[in-house]
Amino acid sequence: MAKQTENNFLSRAWRFIKRLFLILFIAQLVYIILLRWIDPPFTVTQLGSLFSGHGLKRDYVDASKISTNAKLAVLASEDQLFADHNGFDFKSIQKAMKHNQKSKSLKGASTISQQVAKNVFLWQGRSWLRKAMETYFTFMIEL
Repeated sequence: MAKQTENNFLSRAWRFIKRLFLILFIAQLVYIILLRWIDPPFTVTQLGSLFSGHGLKRDYVDASKISTNAKLAVLASEDQLFADHNGFDFKSIQKAMKHNQKSKSLKGASTISQQVAKNVFLWQGRSWLRKAMETYFTFMIEL
């Protein structure tokens, strides 16, 4: 009888976990879709800054008030191949991996899309888990 009770508990727990993951998946999918038309009121990065005691520092400027040259300068400084890839610059990633194997200093290869995914949906810091989630969110926002 105890074995059956344990199996029922595990079965219910597993069903709960599956439902929770499904709900979370659908919620983040809806959030990503909404962000195509609505600017987020805050990002995970801003929340981290707020909770660490630094407050929210935001000075939004309408894109129409920024010169084309300034926009192009930002693109050129952050992601020269922005128009030529779909969120991932595989050549830069390979170069960074080779550099990081040989050097003690780490070189990144994040595209603007990857930076947006990290800053809007994820926490700051370096970890393989965050990078995997960044890859997922980059793919989703590039669809």
